[in-house]
This record gives sequence, structure tokens and C-alpha cells, in this order.
Amino acid sequence: MTLNDLLRQSAAKLVSIGLDPREARLEAQVLLCRALGQPRSWLVGHDRDALAPEQAAALDALLARRLQGEPVAYILGEREFFSLGFKVTPAVLIPRPETELLVELALERIPAGQRCRILDLGTGSGAVAIALARHRPEADIMAVDRSAAALDVARENALALGAHNLRFAQSDWYGALAGEKFDLVVSNPPYIAVADPHLVQGDVRHEPIGALAAGDDGLDDIRAIVLQAPEHLSPSGWLLFEHGYDQAETCRSLLIQAGFSRVATGQDLAKIPRVTYGRR
Repeated sequence: MTLNDLLRQSAAKLVSIGLDPREARLEAQVLLCRALGQPRSWLVGHDRDALAPEQAAALDALLARRLQGEPVAYILGEREFFSLGFKVTPAVLIPRPETELLVELALERIPAGQRCRILDLGTGSGAVAIALARHRPEADIMAVDRSAAALDVARENALALGAHNLRFAQSDWYGALAGEKFDLVVSNPPYIAVADPHLVQGDVRHEPIGALAAGDDGLDDIRAIVLQAPEHLSPSGWLLFEHGYDQAETCRSLLIQAGFSRVATGQDLAKIPRVTYGRR
């Protein structure tokens, strides 16, 4: 059997569990390349090569995990975010492209070359904090998470990616940060309602529930973040956080009620209201 034949068969199996044919083809290529120890570019010109039995067995093992619903990012142990490669494990949420908007909006509020203090609440894999650290090396960045396992992953990513201006602490939101103030606070908190049926579908089934769900309406953690933010923001400091597609209006109201000004919401590339922010 040639590589092309095997790719076609693998993609068909992935389509059978609900993947779009184009997405299935891409995932089949990614898994095959991991089994072969080759980059995707290697497939060009090798599509008629025959696969050795041990290589076919390696692909079968990876494909079996995906067919059981395990996310590709966990199978590979990595995911790209903001053009950086991050280690991911089932202890952390998988970084998603829409969260890059949070980084972009934060960078707009941190002039290059300016010293400032930044806080990332619920850092998970460290994706947001590390992206900010790499683009604003003069900033002093604190990243916190309630999960010790998540912090282990984030520390490993920071070391691998050379984010030297970044510190970590185990904290339930601001819990361990008494008296500390920051010029900018960012967060990608849990914002899905606990009864949302999406929590038992697709890749989300395998991600840590504590990084996804927050109360009956999904806003419990966002309320806590907004309510306590003024105690930890410098004068004119910014708070920015990601939320669900239908939560922007409520999130803006929460910020206004907490005394924030210049409250607004940014849309992601799909034109979905994704990040709401305000200034103290």
C-alpha cells in the first residue's frame, strides 16, 4: 500500500466520526508524518512510497486514539499559537487561534520598549503570557493558575521558548496576589455553562473541565475577575478577557458596573465578539 492509499483510507475513517473531509485529510497527513518522523513537506514527492509494517503499525496506533475522540494536539503533544510551538497535555486547555485576538489587543496597549507589569489569570499552557513575554521583553509578567499540573506545563514552555521575563505562581485568580498591582490584566477564563451540551462533544470532552465551565451561565469566573480587578490594577490600567460568542453585552455591562471606562469588545477573524476590555 502506498502512502497516498493509506492517507485516503485514514481520512475516510476520520470523516466517519464527523470531521470535514478537508480537515480529515489534514489530520491524516499530520498523524502519518508523526508516525514516519517526517515534516508534512516530505509527503510531496513521496506519495507513491510503500509503508513499512512498523510504520503502518505506528500510524494505526495514532489513528486509533484520534478515532476515540482524543484531540490531535494531545496525541502530538504540541500546538502552535501566535507562531510559537507549545507543549500541551491533558492538564491544559488546547490553545486556539481565536485567543490570539487577546494577545493582539494586549500588545496594542503595551508600547514596545516600555516597562510595565502584566498579569495573566488562568495561564494554562502559558500561551498568552509567553506570547506577550516574547513580544514585550521589557515587561514584567506574572502568570497564575490554580492547577499545579498546568503550571508545570507552562514553566516548561517558558523555558523552551526563552520567555525569561515571566514568573509563575499557583493562585485561584487573584488569591495569592494580595497587594500586587499591574498595568494590564489578561485572561482566557472558563466561560461555558456547566449544562452546555458542547462539553460532551468533540475535542472538548478531553480537556480539563475546570478550564472550560463556570456556573449556570458560564460567567461565574468572569464576574470574579471583573469584580476584583480594580484592587490589582494601576491607575489607567487595562483588563482584557476572552468570552463566549453570546456573552459580550453582559461582559461590557459587568465592566461598566465595576467602574471601567473605554469599554468595548473586539471581534475575532470569524467576526465573532470574542474579547471584551475596559480601562480602570
